[in-house]
Amino acid sequence: MEGKKSNRTRIIGLRLTPDEYAKIEKKWQHSTCRKLSEYVRHSLFEKPIVTTYRNQSADDFMAEMAQLRKELNHVGNNFNQAVKKLHTLQKVTEFKSWLIAYEVEKRTLFNKVDEIKNHIKKMAEIWLL
Repeated sequence: MEGKKSNRTRIIGLRLTPDEYAKIEKKWQHSTCRKLSEYVRHSLFEKPIVTTYRNQSADDFMAEMAQLRKELNHVGNNFNQAVKKLHTLQKVTEFKSWLIAYEVEKRTLFNKVDEIKNHIKKMAEIWLL
């Protein structure tokens, strides 16, 4: 029957206590099955069930890193806006030397921000597997 797709037309009614249902639902939510009925069918027909395991400390770390990434984006945007404003003040000679020094600092900051973003992205990809 596995090679042949057929519509499932038969329904089995099953009554459970709230505790029994909670246990099944908890196991289902820790599996990769998208629907409860899929999980029950796998269990009933003794098919393998792939379960996922989440490390709470890794989850907490990823939440903090996501917040940090958001804040870094805001800092970068604010930094760019301030510099654009300073570029309009080119009449003052003191700002010209500052702008030159700023370009070096800007590159350093943005390189580090990009490095942090890449590490966060890699961790997120591993975490979402």
